[in-house]
Amino acid sequence: MSVLLTILGIVLFVAGVLISVALHEMGHMLPAKAFGMKVTQFFVGFGRTVWSVKRGETEYGIKAIPAGGFVRIIGMMPPAKGQDPTKVRKANTGPIQSMVENARTAEYETISPDDNGRLFYQKVWWKKLIVMASGPLVNVLIAVVLFTGLFTMYGDSVAQTTISTVTDCVIPADQATADRKCLDSDKVSPAKQAGFQVGDKIVAFNGTTITSWEQLTPLIRANTDKAATIVVERNGQQLTLHTSTIINQVLDKPGSDKYVSVGFLGVSPESKVERQSVGYALDKMGGYTVSTIQALGQFPQKLVGVAKSIVGGERDQDSPMSVVGASRVAGEIASSDLNVGAKAATLILLLASLNLFLALFNFIPLLPLDGGHMIGAIWEGIRRGLAKLFGRPDPGYVDVAKLLPIAYVAASVIVVMGVLLVIADIVNPIKLFNG
Repeated sequence: MSVLLTILGIVLFVAGVLISVALHEMGHMLPAKAFGMKVTQFFVGFGRTVWSVKRGETEYGIKAIPAGGFVRIIGMMPPAKGQDPTKVRKANTGPIQSMVENARTAEYETISPDDNGRLFYQKVWWKKLIVMASGPLVNVLIAVVLFTGLFTMYGDSVAQTTISTVTDCVIPADQATADRKCLDSDKVSPAKQAGFQVGDKIVAFNGTTITSWEQLTPLIRANTDKAATIVVERNGQQLTLHTSTIINQVLDKPGSDKYVSVGFLGVSPESKVERQSVGYALDKMGGYTVSTIQALGQFPQKLVGVAKSIVGGERDQDSPMSVVGASRVAGEIASSDLNVGAKAATLILLLASLNLFLALFNFIPLLPLDGGHMIGAIWEGIRRGLAKLFGRPDPGYVDVAKLLPIAYVAASVIVVMGVLLVIADIVNPIKLFNG
């Protein structure tokens, strides 16, 4: 049964990814067609064609490798200045110039005079911007729908004021591991000394009435190593416990690698899934967005750790992973001991986070990503706007083909990073659960 659940989790997640990819590409295709651009292909996947059908001038299909997708919009690569877009130009000498002009040649081999006016580069800059931005914006929309649906219909885990665990000793955060046991040299936790028990509900801390765990945490941290009087409710009666919090190193916030020295009591709360508002869902998504942007900035550094993990190094739980790794995690979630609702919620959260990542990654202003074409369209609008403002001749379209050498380097780096992540996810995968 465990194997079947694992396979089911992987299949459902991969299906969700492919649907997300298809919707992303549809986000490019629909406005392109609406603006009169010629779209000849719409495919999910890469490699050999498994199935395809032609409707009008567009071929729709599925490729063998489910690792992305593409839409072919004719005229993405503009001709050189003064060049007839319907005629192939032979490459000049020089590797870079040859690279650029060979790309132009491939782009215009299928263009006929009837396509004049329907080419991507011929359209006004804001139409090009909309076409390129709509793909990642669809991923943002998917993430919004998934996050909002998850938190408003299922809920989110909320820490209660009832205690679930009482820590026996004080272990610094940088030493805390799953198998770390209390040593004779470790200090007894303040909560243990005070006589806290599992099931106690914290009512007041140093005279402040407690209504939520979020309210209690900063009070404990700010108390450093001072005396603490804590009122708890136990078996229907209120008891007053006395202790002194102790200064200990803890993570600044979940997912952070920064440690801070704060007051420590030694208790953990019970959690309960509670439905949230739309505002909560959007705020939560905002937090995920900030975390994802930070992760993208730290990506090269974390990739070094991933590479080391391939040859025997330890794999960080927060290290990046490929779709292969994410699919494996989905299978692990499906076969875990979580209840059905929690499994579905975790899988939806994983898919929502992936869509958010895909959107932000594609917004990076670098070819061959969507953001590179978006910057080209914006720059074209600025140049033409300034020329019109100052009465200068129209500078025309931006020739993104000149950036192809950089695009090829960037694409090569992306491919290498992807391969590296796939290998790491096979050799030393991230595991959510022990075992």
